[in-house]
Amino acid sequence: MAPPGSAELTAFAKAEAQRLGFDLVGVTTPDPPSHLDVYERWIAEGRHGEMAYLATDRARQRRADPRQIMPQCRSILVLGTSYLPRPRPTVAPAARVAAYAQGDDYHDVLAARLHLLIAALETQAGLPFPYRIYSDTGPVLERELAQRAGLGWIGKNSCLINPQRGSFVLLAEVLLGLDLVPDQPFPHDRCGTCTRCLEACPTASILADRTLDARRCISYLTIEAKGDIPPSLRPAVGDWLFGCDRCQQVCPWNARFASPTSDPAFQPRPVLDPPDLLGLLRMSPESYRRDFRGSPLLRAKRHGLLRNAIVVAGNLGLPGAVSALAGILLHEEEPLLRAHAAWALGRLGVAEAASALRTALSSEKEVKVRAEVEAALGKARSSGEG
Repeated sequence: MAPPGSAELTAFAKAEAQRLGFDLVGVTTPDPPSHLDVYERWIAEGRHGEMAYLATDRARQRRADPRQIMPQCRSILVLGTSYLPRPRPTVAPAARVAAYAQGDDYHDVLAARLHLLIAALETQAGLPFPYRIYSDTGPVLERELAQRAGLGWIGKNSCLINPQRGSFVLLAEVLLGLDLVPDQPFPHDRCGTCTRCLEACPTASILADRTLDARRCISYLTIEAKGDIPPSLRPAVGDWLFGCDRCQQVCPWNARFASPTSDPAFQPRPVLDPPDLLGLLRMSPESYRRDFRGSPLLRAKRHGLLRNAIVVAGNLGLPGAVSALAGILLHEEEPLLRAHAAWALGRLGVAEAASALRTALSSEKEVKVRAEVEAALGKARSSGEG
């Protein structure tokens, strides 16, 4: 049994975390974050978009001091898990899903492992202690905590980058009522003069202060945003069905050091290997719940995932999608989906799409949807299909 606060207990915590599947482990103190001003400015400028929960007084107070979350906190264990799945043969044209979302929901996977870690720590310490676990779920500035725990630096694309593993790493934190030995903060910024991530972002959402304008980020647009994807940004979504990895894919640190994981939890589930775009356009509420049970894609909800599939179908120009898109335009109850279907049909450039749009115009009552249909018909006429 190791006494609380000992180097032995710290070493045990790190070894046990690695045994449970965490690739990176470090310890930091619960001191207030030094980058809080960046977060406050980000909120003040409205760059969090519809994520109002990030801007409440309570959320801001807790991010300003981990002890506001847990007054008994004496140290914070910060952990990282590589999630890049093994590569699969590419099928073109096809929709893409961000690497982290292809397997099981990491919130569930990491929480289960963190509870096992806590149980082992309690046994080793010989006493229970207060704790809180988080993995992208709590009011903490986790990338700053990770940098302070020595796991890497915050890159220009806003991701934490580890020099041995790149940035395809999920972070988790455990606030502990134990005194573990803190690690030294990661001392270097190794992005240098590289700007590949900024140049590669399809929507120019990456800002100079190493934050994102969420309102333009494809990950936000396809996951967090619940309403329209702005027409001006829909073409830039490209083939991204859920999330986006573009700024990570071009990062030299990932090109050199990000190795695929063998962890079965993060391998693609069959429905996403590769995504069946035409099937997604026809998915029922029942098939959605069945196929994506335990998947991060549940976060978008069916209407969000269907909206995204519609946009991708329009961007990929799939003539085979006309029937499914026309069915959505003419029969779907939700105006949001009818509007996006009209936009997608306008991009397909085939006579059948223009015919479906004319039929919709004769019966559609929703002003917003009619505007999308008229714009799409104008596009079809300009391409000679009207």
